[in-house]
Amino acid sequence: MSKRSEITLSIKPVCITPVAAHAKASDYFGMNTFNEQTMRKMVSEKTFKAFKKWQDEGAVISMTQADEIANAMKEWALAKGATAYTHWFQPMTGLTAEKHDSFISVNGVSQVIERFSGSKLIQGEPDASSFPSGGLRATFEARGYTAWDPSSPAFIAEVELGKTLCIPSIFISYTGEALDKKLPLLRSDAAIKKAALELLKVFGHADTKNVFSDCGPEQEYFLIDEKYYKMRPDLQLAGRTLLGAPSPKGQQLEDQYFGSIKERVLNYMNDVTIEAYKLGIPITTRHNEVAPHQYEFAPYYERSNIATDHNILMMDIMKKIAQRHGLVCLLHEKPFAGINGSGKHLNWSLSDEKGNNLLNPGETPEENLLFLTVLTAVIHAVYSHSDVLRAAVATAGNEHRLGANEAPPAIVSIYLGDQLSKIVDQIESGKLKKAKRQDIIDLGIGLLPKFMKDATDRNRTSTFAFTGNKFEFRAVGSSMNISTAITVINAIVADSMSLLAQKIKAAAKGGDFNGAVMQVLADVIKDAKKVIFEGNNYSEEWLAEAARRGLPNIAATGEALKAFVKADTVKLFEKHGVFTRAELQSRYHIWLDIYEKVLDIEAKTLGEMVTTMAIPAAIEFQYDVGKSFAQLKDLAGPHKLDIPEAAVADRKDLYERLSREIYYASKNIADMYALLEKAAGMDLEQKCSLYFSQLKPQLAHIRKHADALETMMPDDLWLLPKYREMLFIK
Repeated sequence: MSKRSEITLSIKPVCITPVAAHAKASDYFGMNTFNEQTMRKMVSEKTFKAFKKWQDEGAVISMTQADEIANAMKEWALAKGATAYTHWFQPMTGLTAEKHDSFISVNGVSQVIERFSGSKLIQGEPDASSFPSGGLRATFEARGYTAWDPSSPAFIAEVELGKTLCIPSIFISYTGEALDKKLPLLRSDAAIKKAALELLKVFGHADTKNVFSDCGPEQEYFLIDEKYYKMRPDLQLAGRTLLGAPSPKGQQLEDQYFGSIKERVLNYMNDVTIEAYKLGIPITTRHNEVAPHQYEFAPYYERSNIATDHNILMMDIMKKIAQRHGLVCLLHEKPFAGINGSGKHLNWSLSDEKGNNLLNPGETPEENLLFLTVLTAVIHAVYSHSDVLRAAVATAGNEHRLGANEAPPAIVSIYLGDQLSKIVDQIESGKLKKAKRQDIIDLGIGLLPKFMKDATDRNRTSTFAFTGNKFEFRAVGSSMNISTAITVINAIVADSMSLLAQKIKAAAKGGDFNGAVMQVLADVIKDAKKVIFEGNNYSEEWLAEAARRGLPNIAATGEALKAFVKADTVKLFEKHGVFTRAELQSRYHIWLDIYEKVLDIEAKTLGEMVTTMAIPAAIEFQYDVGKSFAQLKDLAGPHKLDIPEAAVADRKDLYERLSREIYYASKNIADMYALLEKAAGMDLEQKCSLYFSQLKPQLAHIRKHADALETMMPDDLWLLPKYREMLFIK
């Protein structure tokens, strides 16, 4: 029996010891977060009001008030069993980073006391030398600062032998540049608040004080048994299978999506949900996804900065809980070739402090006019800056997924649905025709439908689809931090809102406000509507049509990332205070460097696996086939055994096919290493370009021959777990 067979037979669900269940989720939801309700009970009313003013208006609290909050946070954390604290932040590499400090302070000889001051709460000082900065600071300049983000609640991280107070923070250099992904997100929310309030004021809503982006990221993922994971070097080092022949049964029967959730997986999902609820993460949906062993969690909407923190925490919880169940959670965008990959559909909208959604069609003509203006701002933003949106989701992992038949292509387009698309056409023409629906209202400038919340179908192939009071950005990869995508959306929409506000104010000086608005919208939509597409984004026809419209189609990550350093992009982000030129340059270089390193790791991992595992096994089988062929040939013929000539030819053909696949796998590996050696002397941009255009096809050639060997060899000689095992053993 092969080692693979032994592993397969040994797999069974891990015995989970049931814990005392809470009566209902509301009994423990947020129990491990220092939320506003907890803070309010533990600090004075004056300090709490000052804290809220800091959150809402940016008026920083006094150091005395910071000390009071810090002490309350410490007492709450100690009561929960925490012994240390950390400023938890989001560096430009990886998802999160943290440096833990103990609460203890020496108090006399051999005595300690727990202390936590306001100054330590507000600012930390981790060593920044090992975090890449993309040229923002010299390597020898190690100092960096974390600063408390008061908009996101502190929380307790639990492990078996201890607890830690985690303080959501930003991370900046000694000279103040953003070294993280959170600070630009907060800046972008400030930018969209300013632009939206300016636009609302034009429409007579001067009483609105706050507008913010909110979102709900749908998190897709795969689960496989931990024993299989440990037998796959590619999954361990690259997060995806670098070789592996397709299973005879994949997703073609479409029997996984929304199907009955297997008990082992449901136990895992329940466990994840409990831990998420403890941290105040409002998970509301869980289900099977399209591919075998693929699943999804989705939360309620929250403010974008909190949703970002929660999504990062969610990914961490999912990975840790999987280990309890003898599983591994795979978040790579394309862990298995030939079946659907995983995305993180980012549902985005705008809300004000009164609970109004600016992308929700209203009950009055004035509200609908405002809705159309906000909608036009989004269309204009995506049309004008689709390259930056593409850059926001440009990674090595997502490069495998974008354009495959389960994800939108690298062309960024908007889907509105039949009803809204017709209205956009009517706005552009200046002739608003009567709608077929009966629920219409008079704008005084024509008839518009009273839009229903779910008036559009859901085009699953669109990149940026309007799905009823929100847009769904479907190009975000499953392993990604959503902060960069939200930052870009906020910034480009803020720019378009500001532009529309200025145009409407100028046009409305004649007195006809409604007419002025419609004329401005018509002028803006004339070009911007090129980004609207209602058809099949996977089709060859769309590729040709998009090219005719002048829409960019950038498949390569290195090329896509260049959008961040274009002059127009730099000007936009600096104008709205989201990024400086230096911060954009740094991100460009860091993310190029990550791309190059990921592909380098994949290439060397694949080379080692094929050289040390696949080819030796194939040669062993080739030797056996050669012996059997010689024996067969010797026994066939006149006066010997009655063996058909075709049988001898068939054995010869098998030997030849084996020999060819072994040779070409070996040859392509040698060519790959020569390519890596050639790339070693190139600069980063050249290397990334070479890796996309030549290294990736080279890896595909190697895989093709290795996968062919897998399908030809006896099952007991193939060492690596196969797709049919990893994707169907529950």
